[in-house]
Amino acid sequence: MKTATPIKITEAEWEIMRVAWASGTVTSREIIKVLENKKQWKATTIKTLIGRLVDKKALMTKKEGNKFIYSALVTEENSMEFYTDDVLTRVCTKHRGQLISNMIVDTILSKSDIEMLRTLLEQKEIKALDEVPCKCVTGQCECNLRHH
Repeated sequence: MKTATPIKITEAEWEIMRVAWASGTVTSREIIKVLENKKQWKATTIKTLIGRLVDKKALMTKKEGNKFIYSALVTEENSMEFYTDDVLTRVCTKHRGQLISNMIVDTILSKSDIEMLRTLLEQKEIKALDEVPCKCVTGQCECNLRHH
């Protein structure tokens, strides 16, 4: 199920959100501890990103004593759905299967992941088209250039 108002999260902000999603509730100090070594970011950079996420209403902040506690206002699942939709809309509908194929090739999968994908593909095959139509604006992809 998609969120009513998706929030666009940048690649850097995604790193902050991953810590929040994993922790449930987290302080800026805890976020800094996780990301300083991974990303070689300074504490001020991390705090700026946290502030942006609070402004976007992706993170909630609550003051406890002299520190702020952060928690996610958007789920990781909904954020992944929005990110996936965003990536797919950038590619011609005729090439989306190849994009998904490339992602599968480049991803480590468990046996249960593969079984889930196999089941999903079997379900998709029932209503599959012989050929996916191009929905791009003329001149935006090679499909339209070849057919016009």
